[in-house]
Amino acid sequence: MMNRSDLRRADIKLLVVFEAMMHERNVGRVGEKLFLTQPTISGALARLRLMFNDPLFIRSGRVMEPTARAEEIYSNLTPALDSIAVALSRCQAFDPCASEATFHIGLSDDVEYALLPGLLRHLRTEAPNITLVVHRTDHWQMSRMLASGEVSLGISHTLDLPANARRKSLRATHPMLLRADSQAGELGLDEFCRRPHAVVSSMGNVIDDSDRALSLIGRQRKVVLAVPQFSALPVLLADSDMIAIVPDYVARAMAVVDGLRAEFAPLDLCTQELSMVWRGATHSDPGECWLRSRFSVHLSEQAERQMAPGSVEPLACAVA
Repeated sequence: MMNRSDLRRADIKLLVVFEAMMHERNVGRVGEKLFLTQPTISGALARLRLMFNDPLFIRSGRVMEPTARAEEIYSNLTPALDSIAVALSRCQAFDPCASEATFHIGLSDDVEYALLPGLLRHLRTEAPNITLVVHRTDHWQMSRMLASGEVSLGISHTLDLPANARRKSLRATHPMLLRADSQAGELGLDEFCRRPHAVVSSMGNVIDDSDRALSLIGRQRKVVLAVPQFSALPVLLADSDMIAIVPDYVARAMAVVDGLRAEFAPLDLCTQELSMVWRGATHSDPGECWLRSRFSVHLSEQAERQMAPGSVEPLACAVA
């Protein structure tokens, strides 16, 4: 077993490359993730093989499969790197004005479309030299991305999380109806059921909370379109009688587009919770703490600005 004096031969940068390789299984993607060239990554792998006296990764088609020795090293290395990162971060103050840190964050499509632009304006004012690397995720993928270290922070409607992950509720989200037609007044239930509907689903699902709410009162709707991302909706709804149910912050962001308007749906729909989640290993990191505070403050302020006067509190229920 290596003793503490032998650690002088270890290069922590190589260990970071090794961990990234275990996640990505591809030299090019590791280079992109770490902002290093492919020759640099290849050189690091050569030194790692000498260090551990093992091939570590064997090419199989387009991926690099880890050896049994690599899997064993990885199981011991990840918690050690987490501990090192925490120890180093506690020794360093974070100055957002001067920082050139890079943060990897996971955002669901709705948050990226509707909330990231405003948040980015705040961050650019306070920390003009930081880099945000946004990874597209959803509540199904968030747990895996946190566990692997691909992201340190995420915002989404979340389900199960890794055991050491932390969560903070940011706000309740209220579904709203989005439409582009010129018919006066809000839609009634009969018109809501008659109209063609568009849904947004990264998994291609056409059944959601709207259908479940309608089934409780013996009604149904017709979904004619399912798209994987929210940004497509304004163009797709334009000059049509299609309607869509989206989170309130998405509806209001899209309602600034000419011809689109947002209103409450003519039935009780479930309120969901938008949460911020992060890795336990980064909980005390000064930079991560600052970033989490910015997300929290911005979204809380935005939620307060967006609440419509006199609005009725929608029905609350758990995420299915």
